[in-house]
Amino acid sequence: MRAQSGFFTIERTCPKCRGKGRVISHPCRPCKGAGSVQKERTLQVDIPKGVEEGTRIRLAGEGNAGLNGAPPGDLYIFLSVEQHPIFQRDSTDLYCQVPISFARAALGGAIEVPVMGGGAAKIDIPEGTQTDHRFRLRGKGMPSLRGAAKGDLHVEVRVETPTKLSKKQKGILRAFADADKGTQPEAESFFAKMKEFLAKQ
Repeated sequence: MRAQSGFFTIERTCPKCRGKGRVISHPCRPCKGAGSVQKERTLQVDIPKGVEEGTRIRLAGEGNAGLNGAPPGDLYIFLSVEQHPIFQRDSTDLYCQVPISFARAALGGAIEVPVMGGGAAKIDIPEGTQTDHRFRLRGKGMPSLRGAAKGDLHVEVRVETPTKLSKKQKGILRAFADADKGTQPEAESFFAKMKEFLAKQ
């Protein structure tokens, strides 16, 4: 549509045909002359293994209808990964904390930890294991989004202090405390340094 205003010529889209060159005099009720109608439908999407937070999946031709008979656009889905109750994730590596008893940490033994995909893996706890000691299980992490490689599972043990002890258990621990010289080198070293520090004051 062209309009003259003094020395200026103004061109703009026709408000009736919107640049199509023709006007629909009797539009149908569903589209009201727009040429398309809005509908909702459910799509099935295959989620590949190893996806991460924010992974984008493209569904070709599932977007809005194109203008003036152009093909439809694409639909993009952005994934949000739900937090796992046991594992924390860093790329393809998984991390988890496992509580172990005071006796198991001191005497050693085997424990089982869950692995992604089901089942459990065995870990041998050596004698004298301390809190925060980390074990690495190769290939027990998440699959890679590209390729067949898998990450690792890192298991961090936390030595749990016993609570609600019985009278017998308390007696056993008191007897152990009376005879535990040389069994806790870090604590003994610290208190020796503290004693030496205080003696110089």
